[in-house]
Amino acid sequence: MPRRHRRSLQLAALATGAALLATACNAAAKKDDSAASASGGSGKSFTLVTPDAVGQNEFLKLAVTGIESAAKQHDGTQKVYESTDTASQQQNVAAAVDAKPDVIVLVGFEFADIVAQQAEKNPTQQFLIIDACTAKTYQNVSCAVFREHEGVYLAGAEAGLLSKSGKVGAVDVLDTPQFRRYSDPFAAGAKKVAAKTETSTRFVGGQSPFDDSARAKEQANTLLAKGYDQLMAAAAAGNYGVFEAAKAKGAFAYGVDVNQCPSAPGTVVDNVIKRTDVAVEKGVESVLGGTTGTTVSYGLKEGGISLTGLEDGVDSSKCVIADHKDVLTKVEALRDQIVSGELKVDDPAAA
Repeated sequence: MPRRHRRSLQLAALATGAALLATACNAAAKKDDSAASASGGSGKSFTLVTPDAVGQNEFLKLAVTGIESAAKQHDGTQKVYESTDTASQQQNVAAAVDAKPDVIVLVGFEFADIVAQQAEKNPTQQFLIIDACTAKTYQNVSCAVFREHEGVYLAGAEAGLLSKSGKVGAVDVLDTPQFRRYSDPFAAGAKKVAAKTETSTRFVGGQSPFDDSARAKEQANTLLAKGYDQLMAAAAAGNYGVFEAAKAKGAFAYGVDVNQCPSAPGTVVDNVIKRTDVAVEKGVESVLGGTTGTTVSYGLKEGGISLTGLEDGVDSSKCVIADHKDVLTKVEALRDQIVSGELKVDDPAAA
């Protein structure tokens, strides 16, 4: 599993409670300049800095899509700086600031401290952080975070409707309010549609909770041995361990952030998706409109959180839920209730 999945879960705790080496960085910038120039844009300019290489990382690819859409909407230009480590993250942010674009967009908690330093030194430069925020509020730093618990609740409802044993569980990284956003709502969603559902959560813990596939698999097997047949996999890089355990027992699991169904076809039912493209597009629009220095939360209503099963292309997603249209119909009804405010999903991390 790409590091982004691990970091996204770490980020949940921080959000709720920098460039390639010079030569590589310049090469990346030049490539993106060419793509932007091809549009003939002469309007606004935008720069996206990622914490890791984009590659096949769907989470980051969505952010790239968002910055490209923003540039197109404003007849502008865009650059993408792909980082590889802490040093390159810092270098990329510095390079972005030197270029003085209208908005610098950054994805991930890795940039919180870097942006705080740059924001103080460059008060006229606008920054937009996705999936995290600075500890201190700055008028030139805007933040976009996600209400993951809403999507997890819907996944739990799917699990409750599909479970044959009446036992729905979760494998979570740590037993903290922030990380329970990926497990408590799963149980609540299952009980909403099947009141007698038995639920339980196991935590990875240990020295490396975000990267321990073996411990995640062990926790999953503990639940499976007790008859749990639907598991929320919120074990970051350990999700593969959960998928392996579920597959071996003929049980089912749910992924996070991006479509993880192709990694275990026939085992992964659905995924709680973070639409980073939506957060980038809407965030940029807000900054350009003069609303800055705020933190905006994106959930089901704003289109920032979704399920693979509720997105276009579900039939080719390799997700088990594609074969259960009746379940999706019921889940869509629950989504609409959450969006309208009729149904409120409790946030374990809420103060």
